[in-house]
Amino acid sequence: MALVATGATPASEDLRFVACPIYRDTDAGKKSGCWLADDPATGLRYDVSLSPTKPDWNHAVLVEGRAASPGAQPCGGAVLEPVRVSVLDESCTRFKLEAESFPGRTFALPTRNVRPLYEARVAQTRPFLPRRFSIPFDFGSSFIVYQLGDYYLDGAINYALDVLPVRITITGHADTEPAEVSGRRIAEPASLARDRADRVAQALVLRGISRAAITITTDDREGPGNNEAFDGLNAASGRRVEVAISPQ
Repeated sequence: MALVATGATPASEDLRFVACPIYRDTDAGKKSGCWLADDPATGLRYDVSLSPTKPDWNHAVLVEGRAASPGAQPCGGAVLEPVRVSVLDESCTRFKLEAESFPGRTFALPTRNVRPLYEARVAQTRPFLPRRFSIPFDFGSSFIVYQLGDYYLDGAINYALDVLPVRITITGHADTEPAEVSGRRIAEPASLARDRADRVAQALVLRGISRAAITITTDDREGPGNNEAFDGLNAASGRRVEVAISPQ
C-alpha cells in the first residue's frame, strides 16, 4: 500500500522515478479527474495531474518533478509542481480509484496555451534582435508537447515571421547519457535529436518560413538548466530543440 505523502520531500529536490499511473475518478467538473504515481523507492504517492502530458494508464510513466510547498492534497497525493510525465513503452495494468473523500481539481486553462490564429497579435518592431527559443520534449518522443512545446514553438514561428530572418539554426538535443531510474537504465537514442529538429523545421516551413533560411544541427552537450520552458527541471532540459533566429 502506498504511503500518503505529507510534504516531507524537500521542495528543492528534483524527483525522478518510473511508475504505473493511477487514475482517481474525482468529479469537480470537466477534466477534474486526478493522475497519481507512487515512487517505488519510497512508497510515497504523488499527484502528477499538473503535467502538460497526461499519463496513459496502459503504460508506465517517467515522472520528473519537484514537490510543491506542503498544502492541500485535492487528489490524495503530494502535489508535484513543476512536473513532467513521459509515457514509456512498458505495459501496466489499469488501476482506478474512486473519489473517496478527495475533491479533485477544477480545470483551469494552462497559461502556456497557443492563441488562436484569428486573434490579433502585436507584431515585433525594430530594431530586431537575435533570439533563441527552447522547445521541450517528453522522454523518448519527438512529438510536440500539447500546451507546452507548441506554446514555445508558436512563439519562435511568430518571431521569425515578423523579423524575416537571414538565418535560422535549429539544433536538436537528446538525453543520451544513461541514468538509473527505478531499477531501469534509461537513455534516449542520439537519432532522436535529429528527429526533433526535423519536426520543428517542418512546422516552421508549414507556417510560411523559407526552408532555404534554415540550418539543422544536433548537439549532445548538457542542457540549459533553469530555462523557463523546463521550469528549472534539469533532467527534462536535455530533451529539447533550440531555435536561434538571426534577423535581417
